[in-house]
Amino acid sequence: MLAKVYSGAVFGVDAYEVEIEVNSGHGEPKVVVVGLPDAAVKESSDRVWTALMNSGFSPPINRITVNLAPADIKKEGPSFDLPIALGLLAAEDQMNGERLADYCVTGELALSGEVRRVRGVLPIALRAREEGRKGILVPPENAEEAAVVAGLEVHPVANLREAADFIEGRKAVPPVAVDVEAAFGGGTVYDDDYADVKGQEFARRAIEVAVAGGHNILLVGPPGTGKSMLAKRVPTILPPLTLEEALETTKIHSIAGALPAHQAVVHGRPFRAPHHTISDAGLLGGGTHPMPGEVSLAHNGVLFLDELPEFHRNVLEVMRQPLEDGVVTIARAAASVAFPCRFMLVAAMNPCPCGHFGDPKRPCRCTAIQMQRYRNRISGPLLDRIDIHVEVPAMEYQQLASLERGESSAAIRERVVASRAVQRQRFARSGGRHAVHCNAGMRTKDVHKHCVLDDDAQGLLKAAMADLNLSARAYDRILKVARTIADLAGMEQIAADHVAEAVQYRSLDRSYWA
Repeated sequence: MLAKVYSGAVFGVDAYEVEIEVNSGHGEPKVVVVGLPDAAVKESSDRVWTALMNSGFSPPINRITVNLAPADIKKEGPSFDLPIALGLLAAEDQMNGERLADYCVTGELALSGEVRRVRGVLPIALRAREEGRKGILVPPENAEEAAVVAGLEVHPVANLREAADFIEGRKAVPPVAVDVEAAFGGGTVYDDDYADVKGQEFARRAIEVAVAGGHNILLVGPPGTGKSMLAKRVPTILPPLTLEEALETTKIHSIAGALPAHQAVVHGRPFRAPHHTISDAGLLGGGTHPMPGEVSLAHNGVLFLDELPEFHRNVLEVMRQPLEDGVVTIARAAASVAFPCRFMLVAAMNPCPCGHFGDPKRPCRCTAIQMQRYRNRISGPLLDRIDIHVEVPAMEYQQLASLERGESSAAIRERVVASRAVQRQRFARSGGRHAVHCNAGMRTKDVHKHCVLDDDAQGLLKAAMADLNLSARAYDRILKVARTIADLAGMEQIAADHVAEAVQYRSLDRSYWA
C-alpha cells in the first residue's frame, strides 16, 4: 500500500515542500530511504523502526520504500523521522491516513517515540501555509515558533502515539495560539547600561553617532580602556526591533537552531561576538548544505569583532562585499543561496602588538616594522567600509574613582530613535532590493540628494580630503556621518561643525595607516 505525507525542508532562508511517499511491498522486512538523503536521514530508518515498537505498534513485515521528493535536492537532518513513521503506519494499515494530506509534519523521533525539537520550523510553517495545508504537526518545543504563522493550525505532538491518534481522529490536540504582538511587545531588558561607563565621552559620542546612522565603527586603544565594555552596550541604545524585523531575524535563528525552545520571536536585536579563530565559513556561512554564519545571525543587530587584527586575513577580506551589500551569497554546484546580513559592525583593536602605543604611562616596546605589519592586517578597502574610527585612550585615576554616573542608555536611545525616525521619513519611498533603512545605507545618488553642504562645510571638507589623502569611498562615508550628526542636531542642512566632527572620525587613516 502507498501512503503520502507532507513535510518541509529549508534551503537558504526559505523552505520547500517535501512529499514523502511510503510504499509497503513484498520482500525482506527493511526500510530503504531514497531521494538524496544524507546520513542523518538514512539513519532515520533505524530510529523509526525502534520508535514504532516502543510506541506499541507492530514492526513492518514487508519491504518499506521511502521516497523523498523532489529527488534532486539533498535532504538532511532528522526532521523527517515523524512524517516517515506516520507514512509507514498508514502504508502498513496500522493507521487510517486519510487526514495526512491536510497537514505538514516535522519532528525528530527518539527511540522511545518521543518527538524532539528540530531546526527551521518557522520557514517550514510559512511554506505549509502557502501550500494550502490546514495545519502542521510539530514538536512541543517548536510550537510557539510555528504559531507565529497566522492562518495555520499548529498542533504540538509529544510522541508518535499521540501524533497517530490525532491523525486518526481518536485524540484531540488543541492548536497552539500565540499573540505575536504581545510576545513581541515585551521588548528586551538589558542588564548593561552606558551609565556604568566611566569617562570616554568622545568614544560614547562616536558610538551614539554610529548607532543613530547605522554606521560601522572601529575602537582603537590600549588594553583595559573599556573598548569591549563600550561595544557590549551598543544593543542597549539601538532602536527596538520592528515586528517585520523581528520575524525576519527569528526566521534566520530558527534555521540555525539558535532560537530558544518555546520562544515565539526574537525580542531584542542580536549581538554576536565570534572568537578571532573563526573560519570564513563560520563567519559568512557555508557547508555542503549552506547554513547562515555569524554575519547573518547578527542581521538587524550588532556584530562585534574584538581584537580585529587577530582575525585571519581571508576572513576579514570576505566580509567586504557583505558589508557593502547587506547580503551574503553562497554558491554551490547545484545552486546558490543568499542570506541577509544587514548588521552594524563594531570592531576593537589595540594600536600595536603590545597594546601600549600612545599610552603616556606604559612605554611601547614594538618596533616600527612590527607596528606596520600589525596594522596592515586590516586592509585599506576594509577600513574604508568602517565609517567611524575612534581612539579610546587610557583613563586617569580620578575618572575611574569617580562616583558620578554617566548618561543612561535610555536617554541616548531617545535621541537615536528620534534620529532614525527622521531617516525613515527621508527614505520612505525607497523599497525593494535597494531599500535604504538608515544613513549608512545611502547609495551615491542618495548622498548627492540628501547630503547638502553649506559653503563653509564644503571648504572644510575640501581641505580635509587634501590633508588626510582620503579615498573617494571615505569622502562618501564622511558625508553620511555628517548627515547623521546633523540629524541628531535636528538640522536639515549639514553645517561646518557637523563635517568637522565627521572628519575627526576618519583621522586614523592618517595617524595609523599613513
